[in-house]
Parts: sequence; C-alpha cells; structure tokens
Amino acid sequence: MQINVNNICKSFGDKKVLEGISLSCESGKALGLLGRNGAGKTTSIRIIMGIFPADSGEILLDGKPIDRKKLKIGYLPEERGLYPKKIVMEQLVYLAELKGLKASDAKKSARELLEKLEMTEYENKKLDTLSKGNQQKIQLIATLTCDPDIVILDEPFSGLDPVNAMLLKDTVKELIARGKVVIFSSHQMNYVEEFCNDIAIINKGKIVRAGDIAQIKKSYDRNKIVVAGADLNKIKMFLDDKLQGTVLNSQINKDSLLIELANADMKNGLMNSLAQESFDIDKFYVYEPSLNDIFVEYTED
Repeated sequence: MQINVNNICKSFGDKKVLEGISLSCESGKALGLLGRNGAGKTTSIRIIMGIFPADSGEILLDGKPIDRKKLKIGYLPEERGLYPKKIVMEQLVYLAELKGLKASDAKKSARELLEKLEMTEYENKKLDTLSKGNQQKIQLIATLTCDPDIVILDEPFSGLDPVNAMLLKDTVKELIARGKVVIFSSHQMNYVEEFCNDIAIINKGKIVRAGDIAQIKKSYDRNKIVVAGADLNKIKMFLDDKLQGTVLNSQINKDSLLIELANADMKNGLMNSLAQESFDIDKFYVYEPSLNDIFVEYTED
C-alpha cells in the first residue's frame, strides 16, 4: 500500500496554509512529517484523513483516488480527544464501533492492547482518574483498537516517562513491522530518527526538504571530522602547529574534537598524520549534522 499526496493546496479565507504539498509513504515504513507549530502539518493530516478537502491537488492510494470508506485510519492527535468522565473500556469499544467493529471484536482488541501496554487494571476506571502518561496510552489504544491500515501519530510520546515511552516505542515498531502505513509527527527528533527512514519538512505551507534521512545527511559537505580520545588537547596543539594548511579550524566540545578540513579528500591524510604521532584515539569519523540541525536549518525564519 502506498499513499501519494500530490500538489495539495489549501487556504482558509485569504490565508494560504498549504502551497503545493507533495509527499509519499508506504506500508512497512514510517514517514516523519516535521515542521514548526503552524507550518501546515495538522492541515495536511486532516486532508489525508478526509476531515476537510483540499482546494486542489490529489491523494492517491496505490495510484488511484483514495476511498476512505475502504480504509481504517487511526489518528492519535496531539491534543487528547477522549471523554474524561467516561469509563475507559466503554469509550474504547464505542470509538471502535464507529470504525465498523462489532462490540465483541472491539472489546477483544481493546483488551489485547490494554494488556500489551500494561493498562488492564484501568479498563473500568474513569479516564480522568489516570495520570497524564496513562491517559496518553489509552489515547493510543483508542487509535489502534480498530486495527487501522494507516496510523497517524502526532506527538505520541508527550507526557510519557522512560518506561512508558519504551512500551510505546515497541508498539510503534510492531506497527511498522506489520506493514502499516505510519505517519509520525513529532518535535522529538530522536524518536523520528529511530522510527523513520524518510522525512518531509514543512515550512510556511511548503515542503522545504524531503527524502531519506541518511542520504540527506550524506549530502552535506563531508570535510568535518570528529576525533575522540584521551589526547584531545595534544591533538589540537599538533593541528594548530603542523597542519595549518590542511585544517581550517578545530574546536574541543566536551569529550571530542571537531576538525574542519580545507577539503573532504584530506581526511585520510589527517588520519595517517595522527596515527604516526601515536595519539590515544578512540574514535575518528566524519561529522554528519543531526536531524535537529537539519530541521533548524530549514525552518528558521
């Protein structure tokens, strides 16, 4: 299954919210949909879900116009949308029935997910008696009870402690392994890098960078080298004294030394020079920007 969003535009009154958004995602992979608040992520998600139409453009499923009546879409919103005064199991079943499940099947699916996320003790509790993190887990269970084909997760780790975050991480990885289409939106870049091969960064209603994360990182100039080890100060003094034509700049950052070369092709020569001096080196590798660095670069005003 592959979803293609092609040249989607959307305005509200005189305000253009989306200007030619195009992206794709497929079964068994997670797409990281990134952007600052107000960039157009939520509008894109709502159009994919069919909450409201685009002004122009198209959404295709396996090359044909998407028919949402034949699909189940699970959506975990950033803002919780459950009923705080209602019993957990009652609303899980009710929401799954709205997606077409029989009550018995909905209850069975909900109980399996409650057990998987260690929440069985709360099935007969009112939602507002649960902690913020446990309410988030119930919200995820509500998203998945109908066994959706497409799963859209918007800031799913908000409010979770490390143990609960690990349970949720395992659940997301299982969804990907089961061949679901997963769209993952978050400002926590470590989670995006853990789950997603591909990203699409939206800024002011336009896609400003998209593609495979590893390839995006490799597209940057590879003339920066990171060295870690016990002799960082000695190495820096050696670079400043002996390799001024090769090294443009060097800076110690906590437990590593960042070296900027005049040319990326000089890295093997640098490595040989350091080896000949017998410095105590634990790591030597090409510096790549973090996903957070890339995000900031493409979304700064």
